[in-house]
Amino acid sequence: MAKSALTYDDIQLVPKFSDIETRQSIDINTYVSRNYKLKVPIVASCMDTVCESEMAIAMMQIGGVGCIHRFMSIEEQVKEIKKIVKFQENSPESCWDLPVMAAVGSTGDYLERAIALTESGCDIILIDVAHGHHNNVKLALTSLKADLPATVDVIAGNVATAEAAQDLEDWGADGIRVGIGGGSLCTTRIKTGFGVPNVTSVEDCSQAVGIPVMADGGIKSSGDIAKALAVGADCVMVGSLLAGTKESPGAIIEKPHGLFKRYRGSASLETKVTHSQKQRNVEGESTVIPFKGGVKFILSGLIDGIRSAFSYTGASDLNQYWGKVEYNVVTNAGLAEAKPHLIQ
Repeated sequence: MAKSALTYDDIQLVPKFSDIETRQSIDINTYVSRNYKLKVPIVASCMDTVCESEMAIAMMQIGGVGCIHRFMSIEEQVKEIKKIVKFQENSPESCWDLPVMAAVGSTGDYLERAIALTESGCDIILIDVAHGHHNNVKLALTSLKADLPATVDVIAGNVATAEAAQDLEDWGADGIRVGIGGGSLCTTRIKTGFGVPNVTSVEDCSQAVGIPVMADGGIKSSGDIAKALAVGADCVMVGSLLAGTKESPGAIIEKPHGLFKRYRGSASLETKVTHSQKQRNVEGESTVIPFKGGVKFILSGLIDGIRSAFSYTGASDLNQYWGKVEYNVVTNAGLAEAKPHLIQ
């Protein structure tokens, strides 16, 4: 029998008694994979208009991580990793224990690429495919875990069901990326009809496995991050929130009505054309978005929002948050009430 499935706008978190004296005392450390921790639960998406070395370094400075996208040659991706490693070597001590992450595919040169990346200082390899519950991912995971150093973690995905999450864990994954069809430029659910709303997919997957879960897609605000963490995610991957910033790849575009930068889905036609891929199975859009300036201000706001969310449930860290937080399903009227409704 079919069940109802929920996404972020379908729920609101329930306030609880709090004795938190200051939000700045709240510990938002978390795991991004089995063996690697972050100081904040935010990962910059492995999209070619979101994360290269400049964004990854900015993420590291606030305690998160950026995943270097795979839409470049092995040599180019290695150069990006080396830039991050060089910064890590010369940065404040607070950055030393943060991981370096990069994406590979599940076919073609993925193993050669992963070996080159890890030899250059990459700690986490992310298998970046749209449908992670696939035999290609099983074969890739098996190969990567056998051929890479034991110190390297491998995150796999994307998946949306408990069965898929369990299989990835059984195949050797050190972390799981959850979310199918929920990205801001993704058209998978329209093109194919497949996908699971984000709250339900994260909740189901996180309850099914004992390794870290990364919620990916549909994150529009710090409140959505708080909801993703509430239903079991250890961290979130964000794209649109960071796109259009100074640190995101791509040139600033000057138009009569302002400054813009390009933002495109990884399965968009523009991405496929740009990177000389076969122009089929298009399941994404591309656009321009207003230039946002430096990413530090955006990240600071997200982190403040996460800490504030923890304070509303009286939690001083993520484990307490998971133990205390509850949510209500809301109606469309409740959703409207949750947003500023005086200003039209």
